[in-house]
Amino acid sequence: MPWTRICAVDDVEIDDVMTFTVNDHLYAVYRTEDDEFFCSDGLCTHEQVDLADGLLMGHEIECPKHNGRFDIRTGAPLRSPVCVALGTYPTRMAGDAIMVDLP
Repeated sequence: MPWTRICAVDDVEIDDVMTFTVNDHLYAVYRTEDDEFFCSDGLCTHEQVDLADGLLMGHEIECPKHNGRFDIRTGAPLRSPVCVALGTYPTRMAGDAIMVDLP
């Protein structure tokens, strides 16, 4: 799939996460305190909970249900009970838009 416009840069606050759906798949876009953007699958791989309800800390997202953590840059699980990585997707800014290269 070609690069997809997800939202405006200003739609995602610094140090926050927002979800969006494309073709019935939930994704999460993150904006770090360093003003970097990342994108991953939007549901925790442990219990299928929406990660937008979790806490973003630097480059880690904490699942709101069991407090497992993932690295938003790589999708790697960082703290149990999560043990399966999130899918991650290339993300870039194009003018005032956030673009993601979705599968």
